[in-house]
Amino acid sequence: MSSTGIQIAPSILAADFARLADEAAAVSNADWLHVDVMDNHFVPNLTLGPPVVKSLANATDTPLDCHLMIEDPDRWAPGYVEAGASSVTFQIEACKAPIRTAREIRAKGARAAIALKPATPIEPYEDLLSELDMILIMTIEPGFGGQKFLDVCVPKIRRTRELLDKHGLDLWIEIDGGVSADTIERCADAGADVFVAGTAIYAADDPNAMVDTLRSLAEHASS
Repeated sequence: MSSTGIQIAPSILAADFARLADEAAAVSNADWLHVDVMDNHFVPNLTLGPPVVKSLANATDTPLDCHLMIEDPDRWAPGYVEAGASSVTFQIEACKAPIRTAREIRAKGARAAIALKPATPIEPYEDLLSELDMILIMTIEPGFGGQKFLDVCVPKIRRTRELLDKHGLDLWIEIDGGVSADTIERCADAGADVFVAGTAIYAADDPNAMVDTLRSLAEHASS
């Protein structure tokens, strides 16, 4: 686990898009707000872009964790930092120059991360880990919220943590997809420390209380 400890990032993909400022306020206990950016090309869904990110950044004090599920992130990623994101993640499968893109994100003052689809192994990217602040392991196929957690991804979480330990790197491992009270503990036990949860939080009667519940379960499992 990283030195920062467990962090919870509610996904606004599961929120009411007509009330984003209110939905952000409803999870004030969260460490991050996770913003899924989809372009209807890399994934079969279309969500939002820099103008909405900018508006959301102005409406909340919670830092924004932007996940770009888009083609050509080399071109577009730096603009999301300018729009107000504190962390920008790009899909490694769509990126042509990951080191350059990560360095541009960091040079603008944000944390840089790569995301891996469920079938993408971590091992080919071992040599660029030192250029990153976080690795996002997708535990569903990217594109839509509300999917069922894929248990086959848990060994990859463990292998990623082992790689980070091997190189003495203090990177965060983020998990996105099907995270709930039923699945968060096995991911924390495997070495994840940042958890994106959409439906589990925003469908709860008290989203803030669910943030605290998920954090508590993950902290117990990781200890």
